This record gives sequence, structure tokens and C-alpha cells, in this order.
Amino acid sequence: MKAIVQDTYGSSEVLELRDIETPRPGTGEVLIAVRAAALDAGVWHLMSGKPYLLRLLGYGLRAPSVPVRGREVSGRVEAVGEGVSAFRTGDEVFGICEGSFAQYATARQDKLAHKPAGMPLEEAAALPISGLTALQALRDAGRVRPGQRVLVIGAAGGVGTFAVQLAKAYGAHVTGVCSTTKTELVRGLGADEVIDYTREEFADGVRRYDLILDIAGNRALSHLRRALTPRGTLVIVGGEGGGPWLGGMGRVLWAALLNPFVRHGLKGFISAERQADLEVLGRHVEDGTLSPAVHLTCRLAEAPDAIDRLHRGEARGKILITPDEVDDLP
Repeated sequence: MKAIVQDTYGSSEVLELRDIETPRPGTGEVLIAVRAAALDAGVWHLMSGKPYLLRLLGYGLRAPSVPVRGREVSGRVEAVGEGVSAFRTGDEVFGICEGSFAQYATARQDKLAHKPAGMPLEEAAALPISGLTALQALRDAGRVRPGQRVLVIGAAGGVGTFAVQLAKAYGAHVTGVCSTTKTELVRGLGADEVIDYTREEFADGVRRYDLILDIAGNRALSHLRRALTPRGTLVIVGGEGGGPWLGGMGRVLWAALLNPFVRHGLKGFISAERQADLEVLGRHVEDGTLSPAVHLTCRLAEAPDAIDRLHRGEARGKILITPDEVDDLP
């Protein structure tokens, strides 16, 4: 089968389209004939090996422990391993795996869900990681409630486009922050207000928000807190910049240290890969409150360029990757 493989850490030049052996499902796993994979911010970090903290967390010290990139996936179950009871051959599924930039990938059954009814299988690949992150950041970390004023910074990205829609579904008044070229996208997702950060300052001391989601940002905590109500909550969802060891995690650690001494709730956040929440996302799709914003769809060979585009901030919503020979899959 064809797959995007890397043998060492570095820029997108380390990625190579190769023919490799088709994996076999182990106990509790299924083999998926990949219809589509999707990009999330973590793909670039796993490719580059930065921040170095990732390497210490088991992703490989000198080289990636899993050489095939990609973690979000949708496709059809091709085979099931021992102990699999939730899925059968032919089921259409979406979820999280290791190595989805390939024609076939294996995934644990507890990290998959059945594709939402009425949704194209290809689009379902956009849901898992970005959708789970948005859902859990709002519902669990932010404890969003009807009538609250919610600010989503990075509203046009993969997580942000889901966060805007989910916050509206929970009854919040939503303001999205993005650049000029992405304002219409965010407005179309249902945001009540849109702030173009190149022209306007959201932390102007006048507008205040009960909940702020700062997605993949690098703004100082003191700056973000100026936009909170006296008892407001800030949820830091990932982050960029910072040093080579901690990267954006430095802000998360600082928030944890500062939180006991201020009235604001300052929370770092890492999403959990739960099947039950994949099913929640599916129900939101089926009831019409959630729809992926797909920026473009690329072939497998174009994945390195797509990763670069995502890292440069050019994506509006999600970028999907489809295997080169997807039409020949059984």
C-alpha cells in the first residue's frame, strides 16, 4: 500500500510517499480502508519533533516511533481483529488512529465510531481530533452555559470552526477572532460577532467575555485576561511559539501556577480520545448543529505541501487527505 512515511524529524522534506506493507489488525483493532485523513496541528509537531517534550512523551527520541503520519481517519472496516465486537467488515467509521496518511490503517475499536447518517464518508475524517478538542474545551474545561458570552480566538481553524458551532448549539453568544480573509467563513458558521484581529483589538478593556478559548495562540495571559469578566474562564487549547523544549506548553504551565491566586479560571487543556464523545459529535452532525468546514482536499502525494500550508496559517477549517488510488479500494 502507499503511505506518507518519515524516518527522521524535520521539515516536510523528510516526508516520502512509499509502498509499505499493509498492516494487520491486532487484538481489539480493526483494519480500515482509508477514505480520507485530515490534518490537525499535531501533525506538524509530530513531523518536526518539536517541542522536544513530545519526544519524551513516547513519540520517539531520535526518530518517530510511528513512521506514518496522520491521526484523523474515516473509511470502511476491511477486517477485524480478535475481540472486536463494536464493528463489522463493511462498516463506515471515523475516529483516531496512528498512520492515517495511507491507503490502509489500523485503529483501536474504542477510538472509532460509526459515521453519522447523511454525512459523506470523506468529510467524517474532519471530525475526530479537532471536533473532540472543541467539544471538551467548551463543555468540560469551559463549562459553557446558555447566555454566556464566548470568545473563540482562532475561530477559522480546524478546532475553531467546530468551537463556534458547538458554542452556538449550547446557547452562547459567540464572537470569533480571525484574520481578514476568514471573517466571512466564521460569520457563516453562526458567530454573532466577528473580530478581525488585524484591524481591531478584542482585549480593549470594554468588551468582556465569560469564556475565552485561545486556540493555538501565543498571546500573554495578562493580555487575554483583560477581555475576561471578573469571574471569567480562559481555556488555552494548544499553543505555538515558545522555546524548543516546551513550545506553547509554557503558557499552560504558567496558567496552572497563576490560577490559585486570581479570580479568573485559567485552564490548560488536552483533549481525551473517547469513543463516547465521538458519538456525541456524530449526533450533533445528524441534528444539523455541526458541519465540518473543509478548506480543500488533497491527494496523498500532496500531504507535505498541505502540512506546510496548515503551519503557515493558510487553512480555513480542515484540510483532507485522500489516498491516491482511493477509487480502487474495495
